[in-house]
Amino acid sequence: MSRSRLVLLILAVGLFTIPLNLVRADETEELAKALKDTTVTLQDGLKASEREGKPISAKFEIEHNALQLSVYTLKGADFMEVVADPKTGAIAKSKKITEPDDLKDADAQKAAMAKVTGSLLAATETAVKGNTGFRAVSVFPQLRNGHPVAEVTLLQGTNPKKVVEKLD
Repeated sequence: MSRSRLVLLILAVGLFTIPLNLVRADETEELAKALKDTTVTLQDGLKASEREGKPISAKFEIEHNALQLSVYTLKGADFMEVVADPKTGAIAKSKKITEPDDLKDADAQKAAMAKVTGSLLAATETAVKGNTGFRAVSVFPQLRNGHPVAEVTLLQGTNPKKVVEKLD
């Protein structure tokens, strides 16, 4: 590859990377702004969703220009998406997951949860207690070196922070 082509390739990659970082910052700002109006926590959503199965992930997100708290659960052999009202913590709806990408994510989360001896709720509470002033906005299980961990994303204002907590 010629030197000029290499420079062009690096520039092209840089041009596509910068907008992605700006989009993530915008999403974080939008989420932070929406969270100012709610006292419901991710932990509340995890607790409420337990009636619809075992929680395997949870996140606050902006969906259709509105804040929602989405929790994936495993109920028998089915994956469910439980949506909790971010103002009250009450379950607004629960539906079986059928979208291929969502099923793929849920299956990976189920595999990570198969080795768990703790809970996502306990891991989230530990992460929040260890980071004063932050609130949890998502928790996802994964396997690292054969051990289950929870990756907890915390937010303080518009400042995100990722924390990894053991689940075994």
